Amino acid sequence: MNSRFSVVALLASLFFILAVFGPAAWAAEKTVITKLDDLPRHTYKIGIKAAEILDNEQALMKLAGEVKKDLLDDLSKYDIQDKTTQQSFYADLGQIAFLEGNYDVYLENLAKRKALEDKEATRLVTGLLAQAYIQAKRAGGADFAAAFRAEIKKLLTPLPFATIEAGAKQTKSSFEIISKTLLQGSIEAATQPILDKSGGEMSKDIATSLIGSAYTVKVMLPYKEDIVAVYSEYIAANEVKKADIWAERDVALSEKAGVSPVIMAVWDSGVDTDIFKNQMWTNTKEVPDNNADDDKNGFVDDVHGIAWSLHSDKETSLLFPIGDLKTDRVRMQRRIKGLEDLQANIQSEEAGEIKQLMATLPKDSVKPVFEEISKYGNYAHGTHVAGIAAKGNPFARILACRTTFDYHMIPELPTIEQAQKDAKAMQETVTYFKQNGVRLVNMSWGGSLASIEGALEANNAGGTPEERKALSRQIYDITYKGLFDAIKGAPEILFITSAGNADANVLFEEFYPSSFSLPNIISIGAVDQAGDETDFTSFGKVDAYANGFEVLSYVPGGDQIKFSGTSMSSPNVMNLAGKLLAKKPALTALQIRDLILQGCDERKAGERSMKLVNPKKSLELLAAMK
Repeated sequence: MNSRFSVVALLASLFFILAVFGPAAWAAEKTVITKLDDLPRHTYKIGIKAAEILDNEQALMKLAGEVKKDLLDDLSKYDIQDKTTQQSFYADLGQIAFLEGNYDVYLENLAKRKALEDKEATRLVTGLLAQAYIQAKRAGGADFAAAFRAEIKKLLTPLPFATIEAGAKQTKSSFEIISKTLLQGSIEAATQPILDKSGGEMSKDIATSLIGSAYTVKVMLPYKEDIVAVYSEYIAANEVKKADIWAERDVALSEKAGVSPVIMAVWDSGVDTDIFKNQMWTNTKEVPDNNADDDKNGFVDDVHGIAWSLHSDKETSLLFPIGDLKTDRVRMQRRIKGLEDLQANIQSEEAGEIKQLMATLPKDSVKPVFEEISKYGNYAHGTHVAGIAAKGNPFARILACRTTFDYHMIPELPTIEQAQKDAKAMQETVTYFKQNGVRLVNMSWGGSLASIEGALEANNAGGTPEERKALSRQIYDITYKGLFDAIKGAPEILFITSAGNADANVLFEEFYPSSFSLPNIISIGAVDQAGDETDFTSFGKVDAYANGFEVLSYVPGGDQIKFSGTSMSSPNVMNLAGKLLAKKPALTALQIRDLILQGCDERKAGERSMKLVNPKKSLELLAAMK
């Protein structure tokens, strides 16, 4: 399972990812691909240390040529029924063409990528820096840096700031942080151990990641300051605080309203119960902290909920024990806030500290620093989610269910045995919810088939690529079925899940639980404070959208920090569902779902329509019910 604060997600938020994607040609004889898993696997060897590819032109171009051959071959054979995956092929081909100096081919791929992009904000900025680079190169002149700056400005200035604001700020903050040393350190920590175990063999995903890192180092990093300067100027000239649509839509319940308590489970990384003393569900049959199962329900000391370890063993602490963190709580909070502030272009002390940290971070410190930040992020995640879910509802009763997320850059080895154990724990968890009157469950987490296959590769497990593919499917199916059956068997509970932050099709890439099609589950995407779709939110099966940008809530200890992600939009919907149930406890899961969706406003997202949650309207619909 993955959370908002997995190492992969954290690195993705820091490193500027230049690849944005494009279409496959259509031919009747091609094999139709409806799932990512159906594409063939390719492997490569480079014969050097992974990080050395940043400086070894010969090895880089040899790898790029091999990858290009496989990409073109796959496109000629397969009809890929997913725009995001098509885009990734053309992004990789374009990047290789750029490294080869074949700018016309790059631009052809860029046009294909843009044609497939549904998100207007992403389409407008796709390939902008590479395009500016090409135009500056072709113009000639003695001062390339000045020409590059001028071309970036020429392309960027006319773009509608209100549409691309988040992406512009992300680009600026990414370049403020990224460095060759940081890339080398992350490759040495996350990629080299995989090659060491596999005898130097790597998957296409790792190969294209290395090519992308080399592209960034060779092409863009020499002009890092120029890029930051142009984007800073553009942001400063255009920034007007977006109107916040959510305050006027919100409804807070009064304690005098004469409504009923609602038991709502936060199935996440744990909850600091001291923050929500008056809003925690309490098992009155259990004696606190006596290390006994007083009510004989199979869980020890489950006064406010239950907890599972990383290996799905029962524990009692509702917060992950992070006593071994080398950095104190305040410093970790400042680092997390600094990352968030950089993305939002907030010039805070914390943002300055994180920039300074990354600028001076030695290669051998990348792994411990990133794992420590990821560990704290996971630790804080569940409490932040609980705060959003319970806000403005004195009748919310939070039942905490702690699941434990891995925070290491090299993930644990997936096994069939562990998958069976995980599935059993999921089923026991849902049974516990049913036995204790839970009506709503928030799940701001998920898993995918690709993540299992990647973890197997990281541990050099599973045999050949095809054998690894088959084992990944077997492990995935066990967990998928265990969770799916458990949710299906609890029709009285409404499960609310985050769509995911991968900007991917959850159906094609087989993410769970956001891909589940069940009447008692609702999948939530993220928009910003103005109701505009975020560039990170996944799609393919999104029932509604809610605020997932810079959402303020609690972290353990009682401090408040703003986090972004579909992890934040999902509990915003549970917040609404909790208020509906508090007003009318007899509502069924289906009725709650219908009230949420019927109260939504239709909002255009490019050529698509999306449903924007409107708590006030949903509560008005409830009041009109007979």
